Amino acid sequence: MEGKTLERTKEIQRFLEKVVVNVGVGRLSQAGNFEDKVLPQLSRDIAAICGQKPQVCRSKKSIAGFKMREGQIVGLRATLRGRRMVDFFERLITMVMSRVRDFHGIDLTAVDEGGSLNIGLKEQFVFSEVSPEESPTVFSLQVTVVPAIKNREAAVAVYRRFGIPLKKE
Repeated sequence: MEGKTLERTKEIQRFLEKVVVNVGVGRLSQAGNFEDKVLPQLSRDIAAICGQKPQVCRSKKSIAGFKMREGQIVGLRATLRGRRMVDFFERLITMVMSRVRDFHGIDLTAVDEGGSLNIGLKEQFVFSEVSPEESPTVFSLQVTVVPAIKNREAAVAVYRRFGIPLKKE
C-alpha cells in the first residue's frame, strides 16, 4: 500500500506545477479592527488549511467605486508546490469535495484552455482543520490547480484519472 501511495505522489508532482489558494477580503477590510483581529484570524485559518503562511496582497491602484485605496489589503494568497501541494490536492479530492453542500461535480467550464482547474468554495469550514467555533468570520476561497500540461483535453483526462469529480459533457 505504501508503494502505491508514493507512486501516486510522484505522479501528482509530475503532473501539477502548483496549486494557488486565494482569499479576497472584500468588505471585511472595511471593519475598524481589521488589521488587528480579522486579518490575523484569516491568516491562521489559511495557514491551517494550506500548511504555510499566506502572502498578503495589496491594491496597486485606488478605485473610488470600490472604496479602495492604493496599498490597502485586498486578499491573501498561498502558492503551494512540492509536498504541500500534493498533500493539499489529495485532501481536496478525498475529504473536502465530499463535505461541500449540494455538490454534484465540478463543471467542465472550470477548466480553462491552458488546463488550469479553478474551484470556488463558499466557506472555509469544508476543511476539517478550521472549526466554526474558533473562526468567527466566514470567507470564501478560490483554488487554482495549474498543471504542467498546457492542453485542456489532456488535463481533463488526467484530472479524471486522479479522481477529481468532473461532470460529464
